[in-house]
Amino acid sequence: MSANKTLDGRSFGQKLMSGAFIYTLISIVLGFGVGAVALLAAGYNPLEAYGSLFSVIFSSTKNMSYSFIEFATPYILTGLSVAFSFKTGMFNIGAEGQYVMGSIAALLVGIFVKLPGFLLIPLCILASIVVGALWGGLVGFLKVRFGSHEVLCMIMFNWIAYYFSNYIVNLPGVNFGGGKTWSLLIQDQAKITISHWFGKNVVSNYTHFGIFIAILCVILMYYIINKTTFGFKLKAVGSNRSCAEYAGIDANRCVILSLAISGALAGLAGGLQVLGVTYKINQFAAQESYGFNGITVALIGACNPFGVLLGGWFFGAMKFAGTRMKMMDGTRVPKEIINIIMGCIVLAIAMSNLLRMAVVRRETKGGKV
Repeated sequence: MSANKTLDGRSFGQKLMSGAFIYTLISIVLGFGVGAVALLAAGYNPLEAYGSLFSVIFSSTKNMSYSFIEFATPYILTGLSVAFSFKTGMFNIGAEGQYVMGSIAALLVGIFVKLPGFLLIPLCILASIVVGALWGGLVGFLKVRFGSHEVLCMIMFNWIAYYFSNYIVNLPGVNFGGGKTWSLLIQDQAKITISHWFGKNVVSNYTHFGIFIAILCVILMYYIINKTTFGFKLKAVGSNRSCAEYAGIDANRCVILSLAISGALAGLAGGLQVLGVTYKINQFAAQESYGFNGITVALIGACNPFGVLLGGWFFGAMKFAGTRMKMMDGTRVPKEIINIIMGCIVLAIAMSNLLRMAVVRRETKGGKV
C-alpha cells in the first residue's frame, strides 16, 4: 500500500475532501467572507470589526466564561438534541418547545419543592429531562400510531409550549405579583451557579456547572450512537427503515425512543438555563429560539457529538461577541452582522452536500482530488 494511501485505498486528500469537517471549515470562511462584504457595504472596516469581535471573546476569562459556558451551554444541548434525531433519520424541529417545557418543569420544582440543594438540584434536572422526553416522545407516538408528520406536529407543539409557559407564568402563586410579567425566583438551594467560587471579576455572574453536564451528554451520545446495539438500530432505521424492519428491528420503537431522547436533551437545556442563568421564566413576547439555533449548531458540527460541542462553543461565542462588538472609534457594529454570518455558514453547509457529491462522483470515475 502506498504511503500516501489510507487503509480503504483512498489518498489522505481524497479522504479529507469526502469528510464533513473540511466543508464546515470552508463554510465558516465563506460566512465570514460574506459578513466582510456586508460590513464594507455598511461603511465599516471588516478587519477592525472582526478584530474587535475576537478581542471581545478572548480579552478576559470573564468574557470567555460568558462565551463558552453561559451562552454556549444551551446551544450545545439543543444542538445535540437535533443531531441525535438527525442521526436516526428524524428532523427535530421541536427542540424549541421541548426546551420551554423542560424550563417550566425545572422552575416549578425549584420554586415549590422544599429539599436541601444536593437533592433539589438533581430533582430539578431530572424533571426537565423527563418532561422534555415526554414532549418529544409524544410526537413519536403520534407519528407511529396515527401516521402524523413529525415536523408539523413539532411546530404545533412549539406553540403549545410557548402559550402554556405564558399561562404558567401568570398563575397566582407562580407569578411574581405586582403586575410583573415573570415568575417567582427558584430557591437559592436550586441554583447551580458557581461564579461565587471564583469571584465575579474572574468569570461571568452566571457561570454554572451545566457545561460539565453538557460535555457528559456529548460523551454519552457518542457512545450510544457508535458503541451500542441500540445506537446501531437507530442508525439503521434512519438509513433505511424498510431494510431495518426486514432485519427484525422494531422501527416504531426506535422512532419513539429517538424523539424522546432528543426531547430529553432539549428539556435539559431549558432546565439548566433556569437553574444557572435566569432563575425564573419571563412571559414570552417571542420565541427565544434556543431550539431553532440548535439546528444551526448541529449543522456546524456535522451532527457529530464532538463537532456539536465545538459548534456550540463557536455559536455561543459569536452570540456573545455580537452583543459587545465595537469598532475602535466606539461605533457599535450592528449585531445583525452575526446573524448574516451564521446564516451564510448554514447555507454554505447545506450547499456543501452538492460539492461532496461531485467529489465522490469524480472519485468513482478515477479522477483525482
